Amino acid sequence: MTPGIWQILLIVLIVFLIFGAGKLPNVMGDLAKGVRNFKKGLQDEADQPEKGAITDQSKDKNAASSPSKTTAKDNADV
Repeated sequence: MTPGIWQILLIVLIVFLIFGAGKLPNVMGDLAKGVRNFKKGLQDEADQPEKGAITDQSKDKNAASSPSKTTAKDNADV
């Protein structure tokens, strides 16, 4: 369900009444900056798990390839 023309006009009228015509450009500019920062944050977060997954896999490979060091005391406890 999409808003009709009357609903959009009512919302615009309420915004003008709350912020006034003088402050409206500042409010819209701040809103645009917020949206840009939000999108940038989503992009950065989308890139980070990929990098983290690669380093986790390399750690797992290193752990599997290196022999584990156990002592006689560790074997006695088992």
